Amino acid sequence: MTPDKLAALRARYTATGGADIDDPDFRKAASLQFSDGDRRKWPFSDPATLLDAPFRPTAADEGFADLDVALVGVPMDLGVTNRAGARLGPRAVRAVERIGPYEHVLRQTPMFDCRVLDIGDVPFRSRFDLAGCHADIEAFFARIVAAGVIPLAVGGDHSISRAILAAVGRERPVGMVHIDAHCDTGGVYEGSKFHHGGPFRQAVLEGTLDPERTIQIGIRGGAEYLWEFSTVSGMTVIHAEEVTEMGIAAVIAKARAVVGDGPTYVSFDVDSLDPAFAPGTGTPEVGGLMPREVLAILRGLAGIDFVGGDVVEVAPQYDATSNTAQAAAQVLFEQLCLASRTIARRR
Repeated sequence: MTPDKLAALRARYTATGGADIDDPDFRKAASLQFSDGDRRKWPFSDPATLLDAPFRPTAADEGFADLDVALVGVPMDLGVTNRAGARLGPRAVRAVERIGPYEHVLRQTPMFDCRVLDIGDVPFRSRFDLAGCHADIEAFFARIVAAGVIPLAVGGDHSISRAILAAVGRERPVGMVHIDAHCDTGGVYEGSKFHHGGPFRQAVLEGTLDPERTIQIGIRGGAEYLWEFSTVSGMTVIHAEEVTEMGIAAVIAKARAVVGDGPTYVSFDVDSLDPAFAPGTGTPEVGGLMPREVLAILRGLAGIDFVGGDVVEVAPQYDATSNTAQAAAQVLFEQLCLASRTIARRR
């Protein structure tokens, strides 16, 4: 450090505030945080929302005007086969502080680049009727999609993905990147086809999901005998052990090759993570992925034709540290970055 360099630093930074930043990408993020000089909103102030987005539960009644991405809670877990509690997932993810606004790997500030709102939770007619809840989810998301808005959902159990795909894939089947411990392509279970172990079999049979453009990553556990539909239908399955053997770069390359250039949905179940990182879920499976691996995979998808996504199976009552909700919120933010890139291409 020479005297001249020190003098230059003093001249540039001695009288500056938190928002006085030269890098254009950094400056976009700072502009969201420092709206009044160098004063900044405390992260723990005001009612909590998904990703700290503005809250507008009336957006549906207003026709989703001036909106690019809708963050939606789906607090329904009538489809679980093990431990219940994912109905509290949206509330837990909303409570997470300090996610974003800047994505340092992708160098994105999605809240700056697109119009994002937390539009509240899907309204349900009955808390007892699983099939009725699916109809309510499908109808609500159909309105979002019809308005040209990209939906990002926070569940809830994984059965909600079938209903969302029924809306997102109504006009044409979509491809999917599915990160999970379980393939969730099982059949009718105890008289119900809407359980969280079978949403993607139903989506394929309903014509909303293209199995040959679907890749499932992180699969493991003793229930694999239930999921032969995945391979028979043409899905690509990468087990948790194979992620380590292949390496993240190869997994990303395979995922991008499978989904190609077509419209693609991204579904993330927190039980894809090892329970050491995400204990707060209904069906934990030992031997899972690390959060760093999941984030790297999602970042590697930047530029795909992203048309919607979900984060499911957060059951906070089994999580003493809030780690599970923290991971879920970060994944939701990564999905928002993918959505922001799609929106930029549309403009």
